[in-house]
Amino acid sequence: MRIGLLTDGGYPYATGESRLWCDRLVRGLAQHEFDLFALSRSAEQEAQGWVRLPDEVGSVRTAPLWTTDEETLGLHVPRGALARLLTGGGARTYARRERRLFAAHFTDLAAAVCGAAGREPGARAHDGADARLADERFTRGLYGLAELAAEHGGLPAALRSETAVRILEAACRAPGTGRTVQTATVSDLLAFTAGLDRVLRPLSLDWYDEDGLGAVDLCHATAGGVAALPGLLAKRFFGVPLLVTEHAVRVRAHYLASGGAPVRAPVRALLAHFHGLLASEVYRQAALITPGNTHARRWQERCGADPAKLRTVYPGMESARFAALGESEDDGGPDTLVWVGRIEPAKDLVALLHAFAEVRLAEPEARLRIIGAPAPGPAGAAYLARCRTLAAQLLPDEGAVSFEEIGGPEVPDLAQAYAAGGVVVLSSVVEGFPISLVEAMFCGRATVSTDVGAVVEVIGGTGLVVPPRNNRALADACLALLRDPERRARLGAAARARALELFTVEQNLAAFHGIYLELIARAPLRERPLAAGDDGPRPFATPPEAHVLGHWPDSVPPSSPAPERADRTPSWAGAGGGDA
Repeated sequence: MRIGLLTDGGYPYATGESRLWCDRLVRGLAQHEFDLFALSRSAEQEAQGWVRLPDEVGSVRTAPLWTTDEETLGLHVPRGALARLLTGGGARTYARRERRLFAAHFTDLAAAVCGAAGREPGARAHDGADARLADERFTRGLYGLAELAAEHGGLPAALRSETAVRILEAACRAPGTGRTVQTATVSDLLAFTAGLDRVLRPLSLDWYDEDGLGAVDLCHATAGGVAALPGLLAKRFFGVPLLVTEHAVRVRAHYLASGGAPVRAPVRALLAHFHGLLASEVYRQAALITPGNTHARRWQERCGADPAKLRTVYPGMESARFAALGESEDDGGPDTLVWVGRIEPAKDLVALLHAFAEVRLAEPEARLRIIGAPAPGPAGAAYLARCRTLAAQLLPDEGAVSFEEIGGPEVPDLAQAYAAGGVVVLSSVVEGFPISLVEAMFCGRATVSTDVGAVVEVIGGTGLVVPPRNNRALADACLALLRDPERRARLGAAARARALELFTVEQNLAAFHGIYLELIARAPLRERPLAAGDDGPRPFATPPEAHVLGHWPDSVPPSSPAPERADRTPSWAGAGGGDA
C-alpha cells in the first residue's frame, strides 16, 4: 500500500527528531511505498540537508514553518482573480466575500481558543456542554480556514491582518474567558497571531490534490500537533485514514517549553490552549493512536483521546550494536558509575554530583564517569561548565569524576561507554522515553534511575528506581549495587532479556505492519480516478499482486485473480497427497 508519512522537524532532515525511527520504519517495511510530507523548523535544519533516502520513498514534498515569505513556502497559489499580489511582497489579500468568510471562520477559532483559556490542561474533556461547544467552534473554524486556503489562498496574510487582531481582541474580552487572556495587549495579540500563522501553515500548502495526499492509502503522522494537520485535511478532503504515533506528546512538550519562554503569560495561555484544542481534534479524527509508552498514553487520555483508539507501541531500537557486550560476562569497572546522555539541565547532573559525593564518602574508591556532549548552543556549554565547577568543588580528588565524549581514545563508541562501569545511572527530572536506559539494558547493565517519564514502565523491576531530586536515595541505591556484584549481574541479565523482548526494531516493525493492514481493512473503499490503461478503480495505489514473484501475462489485469498454472503447487498440498 501507499503510505503518506507526515513529519514536523524530523525525517528526512539530518538533524530531525525521530530520524532513525522513521528511516528504520521505511526500510523495514519495504513491501509498502512511502510518500514523505515533511515540515522543517529552521533555516539551519534545512542547511544541514537530508539523510540518504531509501528506494521505498516514492516522492518527497517539503515546506518550511520558519519563514514569513509566502513565495518560498510552497503555499497554495490560486490562479483566480480573487487572489492578487500586494506590491512589495508575496502576501495575498481577499476580496469582500472571502474577507467575510475568513472573519466568520476566524471568529469561531478565536472564540474556542479564548474560551478554553484559563482551564487546566485536559480539563475540557470533562467540562460538558461548554467543552463540546468549544470543540465544535474550533473544528468549524479550523476546517473553514482550510477550505478557504485551498480555494483562494491568502491565509498567512489574513492571519496577520488588522481584522484578525480585532476579532481576537473581542474574543479575549468576551465574558467567561480567563483573567490571564483578558489582560492581553495588542502586542500580545500580534505575537499570538504570528505564532498561529506558523502553526497553520500546513493549511495553505499545495499537498491536497489527487497527486499528493489524495493518492495515498493511509496517512501516518509521526507526531501530533502540526505534523498531523495535513492528515486531518487528507481525511476531510479525500477520506484517507489517519494513524498518529507520538513518542513524546506534543501538548506536553509545549507546556514544558512555554513555561520558560521569553513571552508574556497571555501569549503562552493562548498558544497552549490552541495546541490543546488541536490535539483533541487530532485524537478525535485519528483511526488509531500509537503512543510510545504508557506515560504518553496518560497525557493523550487527559487531552481527550478515546482509550479504545490507543495502542502502545514501544519505539524500536537497534540491539545488535550492543550484543557483544550484553552477552559477555564483563562487569566493567565494579567500582564505577556511568552516566551517558546529552548534558543539559533536564538531566540534573547537579543532583547526581551531590549524590556521588555521598557515595564517595562511603566508598572512597568509587568513580563517576559522565559520558556525553553538551546540548547545542551557549546554554548547553554553560551548564557543562557549571557541572565541571561543581565537581571540582565537591570531589577534588583526582580521578573521582571525569567528563568524556564518545569518540575519544577511552570511549571510541557507544557500547564502550556502557562498558566503562558496572552500574549505569539516570538522574533526570524530566524524561519521555529513556533511550539511554534501554541501551544500558541491551548491554546487560544494572541501572539506578529516577522515577520520571516512562522509566518505571521501561525498567519493569529490572533496576532500582528512586524519586527525582532525592540525593540521599540516589546515593543509597548506587551504593547497594556497587556493594553487591551478584545482584548487579542478576539485574543486568533480567534487564537485557526484557529489552530484547520489548524494545527491538523487529517488534516495532511487526507491530506497524499489522496496524497498517488492520487500518486498511477497516477503511471504506475509495474510488480513485482512472489512470491511462486502467479498466477500473483499484482499492490500493499498488495492488497486492504486484508483490507476487513470477511473470504475469500481459492479458491478465493486475487486479484480476491469478490464473491457474500447473507449475504452481499450493503450499498446503503435501507430498503424501490424500483426498481433500
